[in-house]
Amino acid sequence: MAGEDTTSSALEAPPLTPISKDLLTPNFLRETANRIIDATWQAGLPQWSWGEGVYLLSEVRYHETVGQEIPAKLIGWYANRGALTSGHINNVAPGAAASRIHARGLMDASDTNILLEKWVMEPSSATRAANGAVEHWPGGVWADTCYMMGTFLLNHGVGTKKLSYIEFIGDQLVAHIELLQNPTTKLFAHGSHRGETLWNYWGRGNAWMSLSAVEFLDACEALGIKPKSHDVVKKALKNQLLALIPLLPDYGIWDVLVDHQVENKGVLETSATAGFGAAMIRAIRHFPELKKELSETGTNAIAAALTYVDSSGVLTRTSAGTVLQLIPFGYSVIRSDRMQLWGQGLALNAISVMLAPDKNFVAINN
Repeated sequence: MAGEDTTSSALEAPPLTPISKDLLTPNFLRETANRIIDATWQAGLPQWSWGEGVYLLSEVRYHETVGQEIPAKLIGWYANRGALTSGHINNVAPGAAASRIHARGLMDASDTNILLEKWVMEPSSATRAANGAVEHWPGGVWADTCYMMGTFLLNHGVGTKKLSYIEFIGDQLVAHIELLQNPTTKLFAHGSHRGETLWNYWGRGNAWMSLSAVEFLDACEALGIKPKSHDVVKKALKNQLLALIPLLPDYGIWDVLVDHQVENKGVLETSATAGFGAAMIRAIRHFPELKKELSETGTNAIAAALTYVDSSGVLTRTSAGTVLQLIPFGYSVIRSDRMQLWGQGLALNAISVMLAPDKNFVAINN
């Protein structure tokens, strides 16, 4: 293909040797989690935005997993902030952790929940594609939306037992699957632009879809429901995970574009790898017939991803905040020079899953 730029691929540093899966002991996982948490709060969570939202939900779930109280500083982060959507779907994400903390009676997030749910459900807040998919930007449907919007409404729906929110996210997943899942590869495009799907199989976008799908299946289980979207989402998730398994290199980290596209081949991305690993381990409960494959690949991926948590507690080799790219080379920006909150959150998420692989992470016990 004329015009390919393989400089990023050619200059990429070689992969690290993954830590042994045998080292993923509870003590190791807890010690790594503590470093991640300490490093994240030391760096700060300055905004009401999607990175903070991804991280906060992961930290809340980690404390729930190990039986610790939610730290006062995390609860205090929400004080006097309100629901600052800034008119964008990404900024719904911090509501997910708030809704979980509220449901457990640890803080009053009523105003935040009401404002966010009203903003999401009001059709005039965010534009819709022709098939009803909430657009990430006007004219564009992105995989990111399903996680940033979905984790809030799914956790809020379980906490309040509002089945309509679970059904809404199921319908949204189906609409996104229709537009973004390639019928041949079964992988997800990052997004569409002006009605045209751009077939760049960005790793973290695929991870947002797999995590959103398993979150939805867990929410359905928690409430004992099976909406019409259930089987469609479940089939799409199964197909995606089966497509990802053979694409994982021996060193355990997927490329930033997971199909080994030539411009990005060997450009490693750890946050998506942590997300895929967590999704695979969580999905075993829904696909017991795939336990061997999902367990082996998911554990390998998590071990490799955690290899990139440095001594200070930062997940390195994490891609920057990434808007929809028109060409594959645009996805080659990897950041190891500063912390990325979504990387911290996805690494912590993976740790929780390894500590409690059979747990329904959406179920809320007061």
